[in-house]
This record gives sequence, C-alpha cells and structure tokens, in this order.
Amino acid sequence: MKAILIDITKCNGCFNCQIACKDEHVDNDWSPYATPQPDLGHFWMHVAEIERGEVPKVKVAYVPKPCMQCEDPPCMKAGHEDAVYKRKDGIVIIDPEKSKGQKKIVKACPYGCIYWNEESNIPQKCTFCAHLLDQGWKEPRCVEACCTGALTFGEYSEIKNIAKRRKAEILSPEFGLKPRVYYIGLPKKFVAGTIVSPGMDEALENVKITLTRLPKGKKITTQTNNYGDFEFEDLEAGKGFSLLIEKAGYRPKKIGSIRTEKDVYLGEIPLSPK
Repeated sequence: MKAILIDITKCNGCFNCQIACKDEHVDNDWSPYATPQPDLGHFWMHVAEIERGEVPKVKVAYVPKPCMQCEDPPCMKAGHEDAVYKRKDGIVIIDPEKSKGQKKIVKACPYGCIYWNEESNIPQKCTFCAHLLDQGWKEPRCVEACCTGALTFGEYSEIKNIAKRRKAEILSPEFGLKPRVYYIGLPKKFVAGTIVSPGMDEALENVKITLTRLPKGKKITTQTNNYGDFEFEDLEAGKGFSLLIEKAGYRPKKIGSIRTEKDVYLGEIPLSPK
C-alpha cells in the first residue's frame, strides 16, 4: 500500500510538483493507466494558495493536493463496469476506456480531485504515477520534483507511523474516506496584534499576552517581540477566546469575545500607564 506525507511547513509555493505532473502527463499517453492530461483546466497535482489574515497581517499557505487515494473511494462506487478500480498497492485508477461517458465519477469525489476531459469524454485524475512505479521508480514525479523535501512517498505503514509521530492530519476527516495522503502543518487560525505606547508612537516589547479559550479556560501565553507584535497560531476555527495584556508600569487590558471564524488581527493596541 502506498501513501504520501505532505509537510506544509516546508512548502514554499514553487509549484514544481504541479509542473512536474503536467510534464509527465500532458501529451503523453500512459494507457492503460491514463490517457493524456489536457494542457488547461486539469491539475492532477494542485497547489492551492490559501490567503490568511488581512492587511497588514497577511500570510499565504500552500497546500499541494493530489488524489487522496481513499481506502473507501466514492469514485469507485459511482463508476460501473469496473470503470474505477483499486490496485493491490492501494492506488485508485480510472480506466480510460471503461469510464467513457461516466461523468458522475467526477461528482462523486468530495475533494474535487477528479476532472472531466471533454475531448476524450472521460474522467481523469492523479494516478500516483503508477506507470512509473511499475517500471521500478521509487516515487511519483511530483515527489521527485519537490526541492524542499515537503513531499514524502512510501509504504502506507511507514507513512502512517511518521504521520502519527508528527501529529499529521488528513483533509476533511468528516468525509470518513480514510485517505492515504497525510498533512503536517495544515493552516488553522491565528490571533495576532501589536502592542504600542499610549501615543501609539512606540512599540512595546516583552509584553505578556495570555490567550484564554472560552468557556474551557485553557490558557496560552506569549510575549511581544521588539516590534510589539504577538501571535497565537494553530487555533481551532469557530471558537471563542479572550485576551489579557500585561506589562509592568501599565494597566492590564482585557479583550473578550474574539472569534476564530477567520484569522484575527487586532491591530495596534495602546496600553495606558498606571
């Protein structure tokens, strides 16, 4: 069984994996694994750019997204006459001949990883470069092309052990499909701000900031840097928090009702002297 581990913290958005996929599959017929990928509109390895926060606190996360190679693939159930099948190594393949006209296979994928080839009248997707693996390659082209080591390909048992140790996650676990693509560092929510002096003309360093999860009361503490900035990362979405700001010589300041439906930048927060 094969699997991929994707470390978002190492991905710099170079798109090498996406380009390598195009290079391998556009204008190349790898039947019976897959027929040529169209030059436009298909991204069997898609690097999603996720913009976070708001000016002036903006971040971008890059999330490479191949076929999830589900243990219980809904695309296989949607196809008929064995149009979609799973190999012994767990790789899910859409048969380019048997799948002709079966557009419902595209709609069956909740991850949006299957594309419709209008010219060929077939559904298509990532194959983990099964044609190369069967020739003795150790990894798909996307993994080979990754210059930062963000992509790791291997046996499912090995990848799963690493994933467990590194507290990796899967995309949309609520689907219940047990995908064999794991992610380290999937972007969650952040709360950030900048602490300044009363006249807002000086950044305050080493200010103690305590974030409290409501209503459970779990606390996280940090300090501002020399620019007066602070940040709490990896927060759950849609939760409530309060913030306590403390520094010697200044009055404590509390901010309540912070919600993480989206990333939160609180802006410049002035402290009043005692």
